[in-house]
Amino acid sequence: MSPTTPTDPLPSRPQDEAHAQARHWQATRRLTLVLLALWLCTSFGTVYFARELARFSLFGWPLSFYMAAQGASLVSLAIIAFYAWRMRRLDRMAGGRA
Repeated sequence: MSPTTPTDPLPSRPQDEAHAQARHWQATRRLTLVLLALWLCTSFGTVYFARELARFSLFGWPLSFYMAAQGASLVSLAIIAFYAWRMRRLDRMAGGRA
């Protein structure tokens, strides 16, 4: 008789699972806070610094106008896409436990 390897790994201890869930939640909160700060800078920062940003030009338009008309919306879409991609990776790394 040859020894066989078990098909299912040994069940993890409750402390290990709780620790993994805590790490997953911490990474989720950190990602959310960073992306919210980026969103805050692009949306409210553009309005607050509009006069200073008007000195710079992008595609022939003042940067403040471009950010208000197009840039902030594009950045918001990029943030949403990045959040979805990164959360999918975090959830997969957590093994679907979270």
